[in-house]
Parts: sequence; C-alpha cells; structure tokens
Amino acid sequence: MSSMNARAVAPALAGAAIETSSRPTRRHRRRFRPADLLRHVALIIGGLISLFPFYWMFVLSTHDSSVIYKYPPVMTPGEKLTQNYGSIMERINIWGAMSNTLVVALSVTVLVLLIASLAAFAFAKFDFPGKNILFAIVMATFLLPSQLATIPQFLFMSKLGWVGDLKALVFPSLASAFGVFWLRQYTTNALPKELLEAATIDNCGFLRQYWHVCLPTIRPALAFLGMFTFIGSWNDFMWPLIVLNDPSKLTLQVALSQLKTAHGTDYGMLMASSLIAVVPLLLIFALGAKQFMAGITEGAVKG
Repeated sequence: MSSMNARAVAPALAGAAIETSSRPTRRHRRRFRPADLLRHVALIIGGLISLFPFYWMFVLSTHDSSVIYKYPPVMTPGEKLTQNYGSIMERINIWGAMSNTLVVALSVTVLVLLIASLAAFAFAKFDFPGKNILFAIVMATFLLPSQLATIPQFLFMSKLGWVGDLKALVFPSLASAFGVFWLRQYTTNALPKELLEAATIDNCGFLRQYWHVCLPTIRPALAFLGMFTFIGSWNDFMWPLIVLNDPSKLTLQVALSQLKTAHGTDYGMLMASSLIAVVPLLLIFALGAKQFMAGITEGAVKG
C-alpha cells in the first residue's frame, strides 16, 4: 500500500519540481543598473541622429527651394511632394535609369561574389605554384588609384565596341581586390582544415568543396561584401558618366545629375529624386544586415 502511495505521489512531486525550477528565482533576476539605462539612451540618441538626414531629405522633398533658406528650418512635411515627383518624371526617365542601375548593380554584385569567393578559397586553403606572388599582385592593385585606369579602360571598351552599352559598366568591375582580400582573411579563420579533409575523403573535388563546404561557412562575409559591392555600383557616377552616351541607357546617378541646370537648382525636386535613389539601398542594407548579423551571432554562439 505504501509503495502504491509513493508511485502516486512521485509524478506530482516531479511536476512541482519542474514548475519550481522553471520559475525565475529572485537570485537569477537581473538587477537594474544605471549603466544599462545610459547605454540604451545613448543608442536611442545615436539612432535618431542617424535617421535625421533621411527625415530631413523627405521634408525637403515635400517643399520648394525657398524652404531650405528659412530660419528656423521647417521640420514638417509640405504639400509639394506630388508636384516634385511629377517634375522629375517630366525631365528624366527615372524608372528606366533605375532599372539600368539595378541590372548593373545586381550583375556586378553576383559576379564579384562568385569570382572573389573562388579566388579567396583557393588562396586560403590550397597550395599551388606562384600563390604568394599572385596574391601580392592582387594586393598591389590597392596602391593604384582607380582614376589611373579610366583612360586605358575607356580605350579597351572602345576596341570592344562597348562604349554606350551597360556591358562597359559590368565587366571592368568583376575583379575586386578588396573582395579577394576580405574573403581570403575570413575563409582562413572560419573554415577548419578538418572539414576540407573530410570532404576530400568523401571524394569531393574543388568545386564541390567550394559549393557545399566553403560557401555555407563564409555566408556572413559574403553578405557584407554583397552589400558593399551593390552600394558602390549603385552610387557609381564617374565611370558611367564617361562611357555612357545613349540617353536610354543612363544609370540613375547620371540621370539625376541632369536635374541641375546653369540657371539654378530646384532643391525640392533634387531631394525627391535623391529619396527615390536611396530607398533601394535601405532595403538592400536591411536584408543584408539581417543575414550579416545572423552570421556573426551564430559564430559568437559557436565560439
């Protein structure tokens, strides 16, 4: 009889123990510290300061140029947003320019990620003749300003017959020395040698090791490099201005430069066009930053 009572009481005791252990005890509760409050206040202030230029850009895009010279500054939106956007549509083909820029930026980003990751994987984890010399040559390109390559690059595009075409914007940007360097450093530290040895035992060649072992490991680095490359290609102005001569194939930055005239600048319209140009970058940054931070957090937990 006593054994039956013990069996009946045991589940109740176990449930009570689990419930008690799941309740937060006073000892494990985090105490409030003034330093935490100061840290959160500082982060909020920093975030507001970072967001203020975008808000100010939006406010100016809803007014005419006279508002920019007022003191104290006008901090509330106006009623000329539709008028400013209508003026932009009349003066430039902004949607065509945006589609051209999107094609170029996506093409450059995808190809840079592919080529730079392949080169970085080879430099980081394989030995081959001339490896150090080739990597030194890649690093030496950092010493040369990009402007020095403008004239030879234009002559080469002219020989190929690509002047005025979007291909002239894509192919010169495929080799990214920074991308190779960044991914090589990340791959060296993040990819254990034992994974590659296990893949070799499973008869995985170079491409299978690259696709199934390397790429999943360096995903945070790829996210950062993708954001960096896309933003740089989206904002590129000098080279598209030089090589593009077809009005239907202008990129966004070149098209927006046509809003400025010798007789004056409509800053309300200019801010409206700048707002159009910056929205895709904010979306790309939000998506890429989420992937980038997820990878950093994963690595920190594993460590």
